[in-house]
Amino acid sequence: MIDYEMYCKIKDCHDRQQLTIAQTARTLDLHAETVAKWVGCAQFHPRQPAPRSSQLDPFKDQIVRLLETHPYSAQQIYQRLREDGFAGGYTIVKSYVRKVRPVRRQAFLKLSFAPGECAQLDWGNTERSASVRRADACPSSSWCCAIAV
Repeated sequence: MIDYEMYCKIKDCHDRQQLTIAQTARTLDLHAETVAKWVGCAQFHPRQPAPRSSQLDPFKDQIVRLLETHPYSAQQIYQRLREDGFAGGYTIVKSYVRKVRPVRRQAFLKLSFAPGECAQLDWGNTERSASVRRADACPSSSWCCAIAV
């Protein structure tokens, strides 16, 4: 298989060094037809693998439906598919689930209010640490309340 580096070597031998296709093939230890094919290409394009079917193809719609109804783990989906006759492995299910799983939404809700429209109240308790307290003083604790309007 020809990678980008080899493509550049072919183009360099043929275009810059002015070698023939046969000479370029001998220099780079390639077949002459391969060199001729790549000399005729204006730019490098990597080989695209042939599309093939997967054992998972008949079950892909079912996986999407399961994920839309509940956030199942890939293991739970795999077990359900096995019950329905899936003969493939767990890894292919896990990578497909990772690819199609809906994006999780943030778990909090941002609230915004106009001034004076809402109030927040916080309670707190503070104690003096032993290093600050005098030996003869009694332990002290104070409570505080903060209100933001």
